Amino acid sequence: MIQSGTIRSGTIRVLVAADSPVVRLGLSALLTGRTELALAGDAPVAAALGADSTRTDAVLLVLDGNEEAGIAELEAGPHDGGTPAIVLMIAEPAVWAAEALRAGVRGVLPLDAGVEEIEAALAAAAVGLITLHPEATAALMPSTAPARPLTAATQSLTPRELEVLAMLAEGLGNKTIARRLGISEHTVKFHIGSIFTKLGAQSRTEAVTLGARQGLIML
Repeated sequence: MIQSGTIRSGTIRVLVAADSPVVRLGLSALLTGRTELALAGDAPVAAALGADSTRTDAVLLVLDGNEEAGIAELEAGPHDGGTPAIVLMIAEPAVWAAEALRAGVRGVLPLDAGVEEIEAALAAAAVGLITLHPEATAALMPSTAPARPLTAATQSLTPRELEVLAMLAEGLGNKTIARRLGISEHTVKFHIGSIFTKLGAQSRTEAVTLGARQGLIML
C-alpha cells in the first residue's frame, strides 16, 4: 500500500483500490486536491478489503474485469463495522447493484463516473449513506409494467434451476452457488443461461424479478 502525504483535518480519508496500477494512479491524480477528500493511499483490491477504518474512511474500489470474483471477495470480507465504507466502480452497475449492496457496498457507480459524482458518493458513504447511479437505481425499483403471463416455458424450470434462481435472488455469485450445490461453475453458468432463456430475462436482476412475479421464488 502506498501512503499519501499529510492528510488535512476534517476531510474524508480515501483509499483507492484497483488491481491495475495505471487505474490506481489515474484515480489518485483525479481525486488529488478535491475539497472534501484526502488520499490515504492506494492498494490492489484484495489488500484494500482489509483496510483499517481508523486510518481510512472510505475505499474507492474498481472492478474492471472478473467482476463476479470481486463481488465474491466482498461477500467473504469482514462485516464487523471495523472496515471503511466502500464505493464500487464497475461496468454495468445495473447488473451488479443488488449483489454489491448485499455484500455491504455503500455506493455503486459506473467506470466512467465523473469526479464530482465520485466525490459525492464517497462523502455519502463515509457518513453511512448509500449512493447509486441512476442505472442501478432503476434496476432495483419495482417495475410498473404488468406482470408477464405465465407460460409453459416459465413453468418448466427444473428443480435445480429453481434452486439456482433462489440463490441468484440472494445475490450469490457463481462460485458460491457452485460450492453450495456441489457442482462446477460451468454447470452453474449453464443453469443460469437456461433460466434466462425460459424466463425471457436479459440479466440476473431481471431473472429474479420475473421469477418473483411469477411465484417461482419468494423475496
